[in-house]
Amino acid sequence: MHRVKSLPDYLRERYEHWKQASFPEHKDWFRKLAQEGQNPRAMVIACCDSRVAITSVFGQRIGELFVHRNIANLVPPYTPDGKHHGTGAAVEFAVTTLKVSHILVMGHSNCGGVRGCLEMCSGHAPHLDDPGSLVGRWLDVLRPAYDIVVDATREEDRQTALEKEGIHLSLENLLGYPFVAEAVEAGRLTLHGLWTDIAEMDLETYDGTVRHFVKG
Repeated sequence: MHRVKSLPDYLRERYEHWKQASFPEHKDWFRKLAQEGQNPRAMVIACCDSRVAITSVFGQRIGELFVHRNIANLVPPYTPDGKHHGTGAAVEFAVTTLKVSHILVMGHSNCGGVRGCLEMCSGHAPHLDDPGSLVGRWLDVLRPAYDIVVDATREEDRQTALEKEGIHLSLENLLGYPFVAEAVEAGRLTLHGLWTDIAEMDLETYDGTVRHFVKG
């Protein structure tokens, strides 16, 4: 472990500033969370992209959102095969232990993961097609959405179309998790699809009745 280094100076400086300037004002809230545990009302499945500012967008306090991030905000199909499934485990914990009332799948514009899927599926990213590519095998989850988009949209529109179709695919996959389907059927849980333009921070929501995203 000798290769593990201490915290970079700029991060340590920012932490120390936060601890001195902001923490005292919220000390009681942090202590309450430490003593009583977390009780978030919603889970957000979002992209790893550093430009996606989830808590800023929703104005949430610490402890109010259970957040899981992965490349391209994907939910893979339910596959209880004994292997490691980070996203599925997070969903199971949120639904069965935290008993969240809402799951939000939040995508965004100019997603690098979605772009990677477009390039891989169109034959322009052979490194992602390599069986040893962890990114490529993860993006295989998005292939069914690509198959829908590639025949239905112009090339210049495919990036945004696949970002949104990926959200729809993830919502459909969520319903394949028995504990999610049961909670939805019982009215204890609702699913939501969101897409945001990171330049203007406009938010679009998925309307399941018309299978389309609408602004606001």
